[in-house]
Amino acid sequence: MIRLYLRSGVIPEPDRPKRTVAIYREDHVQAIATVRKLQHESRLSLSQIKALMEGGGQQPRVDTTALDQLEQLVAHRAGEDQGPVTVASLLETYPSAAEDTRILAAIGVLAVIETPDGDALSISDAQMVRIWGDMRKAGFDAHLDYTPEVLGFYVEAADFVGKWEATTFLERVTGRVEVGEAADLVEQALPLMLDFFGVLRQRAFFRHFDAIRGQTEA
Repeated sequence: MIRLYLRSGVIPEPDRPKRTVAIYREDHVQAIATVRKLQHESRLSLSQIKALMEGGGQQPRVDTTALDQLEQLVAHRAGEDQGPVTVASLLETYPSAAEDTRILAAIGVLAVIETPDGDALSISDAQMVRIWGDMRKAGFDAHLDYTPEVLGFYVEAADFVGKWEATTFLERVTGRVEVGEAADLVEQALPLMLDFFGVLRQRAFFRHFDAIRGQTEA
């Protein structure tokens, strides 16, 4: 099966330090899992799957059963289905990474993956630990009573916004675009709308900051 996937170009070539040795990494495991899921759940051929991963070819149109397929495809293109990042590998740059990981997992921000190399995180979860680590470096730390627990608010806010976005997206694209095109839209729209939302938040922050300060001074 792996040889067939390699010949079809749906998984990357392994490292070959010797003629009779091939080294497969976690990203190969994830790629194989993605291909098998697309084969079994969407009944796609390997050529169709390759076209999906490359963003081209004849593809099925999005319907209400395609959300998982869409998620797999976007994750593959973004590289988020690659192997997990060990918490230990973050410690040199972010000394509080282990503590932050524990707290963020406890409030439901991320999920810890147990591996033979120790606790690990998905690529996106590791990025959240890095972001909070950069917040610490900027001065948002314990002496100002800024701890990872304050991020619990963002879990509910993100869930509310994400639900609205997913509902609206499905209403607009169902039966109108192919899965690859839908993946393109998601890849482009999410970062753009994050920037848009960021501008709105900044404006709201200073508007409320001025109002709260005025009430305090009064």
